Amino acid sequence: MRSIREMITNKLANVDNQQQRGITGLETAIILIAFVVVASVFSFTVLSTGVFASERSKETVYAGLEEAKSSLEPRGSVIAFKGRAGTTTDDDTIYKIQFVLGNAIAGEPVDLTPPYTADATNTDPDISSGAEYKTVISYQDKNQYLSDVPWTIKLLGQSSNDYLLEQGEKAEITVWLLQRLNGVSDPTANDGVTKYSAADANGSSGILTAGTLLDENDQFTLEVKPESGSTLAIQRTTPARLDAIMDLK
Repeated sequence: MRSIREMITNKLANVDNQQQRGITGLETAIILIAFVVVASVFSFTVLSTGVFASERSKETVYAGLEEAKSSLEPRGSVIAFKGRAGTTTDDDTIYKIQFVLGNAIAGEPVDLTPPYTADATNTDPDISSGAEYKTVISYQDKNQYLSDVPWTIKLLGQSSNDYLLEQGEKAEITVWLLQRLNGVSDPTANDGVTKYSAADANGSSGILTAGTLLDENDQFTLEVKPESGSTLAIQRTTPARLDAIMDLK
């Protein structure tokens, strides 16, 4: 029969083994909990990043749609008109350009409040006093760049009788590169048109006295820049011979 000493020793050994197994299990549990916490934080971070990226992508798409919805598009031909800025045929040039605009893909209304008017009396174009125009038109050829040229508007067909170009409406825009002189009924006559002497109260002008006239076989670009939406670029080349009215295809 075992002695009392052996029995006590065996009991103590069993207790020691049980304690060691208990400590190992606790440590394992702590490690597992730490892994779960780290994984949860990582998952939350990934999900948050994904949601943020998705929201930013959605905003970009919506911004692109708004940009497109507010765009203009040309409707029909670009027409150029000849004028004589002197006394001989060598002084013949294009003094104004007309084109028709519509609202692309049934977009948002575009503010086409004109900075100028034209009434075929006295000198044209006439500055619109107090007009706050949002759409700017620039002109460029190989010799010059004009960031803000005078332009007038005529609404065609049915419209809401305001200068907001809405779905289904059309606006005829006339860009004035030169001025029609006071009292001249025929711009193609001697000294029918002239260059601008300086920028006006709007800070804009057509071709200035130091500028170069638009001649035969010259390429030019007009850019229509609305308050919102993309810029519309119209690029054309003048024909080899200038007629009174020309369709620049």
